[in-house]
Amino acid sequence: MVSVSEFRYGQSDDQSADLYLPPSPARGVICLLHGGFWRTPYDRKELGSLAADLSGRGYAIWNMEYRRLGSGGGWPSSFLDVAAGIDHLSSWVKQGIALPLDKVVVAGHSAGGHLALWSAARARFSATAEERVHIHAVVGLAPIADLVAAHEAGLAHDAVAELLAGSPQDVMSRYRTACPRLLLPLRTKQLLIHGANDDVVPAQMSRSYAKAARKAGDDVRLIEVAGAGHMDFLEPQSEANDRFRDWLGTL
Repeated sequence: MVSVSEFRYGQSDDQSADLYLPPSPARGVICLLHGGFWRTPYDRKELGSLAADLSGRGYAIWNMEYRRLGSGGGWPSSFLDVAAGIDHLSSWVKQGIALPLDKVVVAGHSAGGHLALWSAARARFSATAEERVHIHAVVGLAPIADLVAAHEAGLAHDAVAELLAGSPQDVMSRYRTACPRLLLPLRTKQLLIHGANDDVVPAQMSRSYAKAARKAGDDVRLIEVAGAGHMDFLEPQSEANDRFRDWLGTL
């Protein structure tokens, strides 16, 4: 039977995560990051069903919360939290929790997909603590992979400008530090899965990002799921998540 416990990795109520442990030694560790355009009231409960499904298949799951817009998040708090939450996994190993830290995958949906891709380059963010956990691969599920393009498209009523407290013209240095497209190459194996019918984050963003990442020398796979929309990833038994699980099995 899978065990689930809530842990803190910081002082804020939002600096917490649910750790799902399978009954047998874990096949790997998957850090999950939920979406919601970095805003409250969206929280990690969105990925609770997916976390339970993956842990039932033998993975240890670290379903993370982070400070969001409306609860102390934004620049740089949300980024600091993601970096700290991932690296906090090493603390549980030191306390005797068996986690295979050589097999860590960070996966996120939508805005969480942005943060998952960003996490591969978190060591370049000078304000973070020293990187303690090596990320084997990152997964963007309908990710906001390009913050400049997302700002230009005005996604979610200018959510990107709210996240970084300004436009690219105002705070380009922040975009260079926060935008996965501008951080290429990430030098980490990447998977992007996008629904062809996504009307929230256009699939073209993933196509453009994947092309740029390959050109930069990164190992990137893009899977487009015919007929799938933006929210399919919240349903564990969707075709989109079938493709995610199939890919995990190849690692």
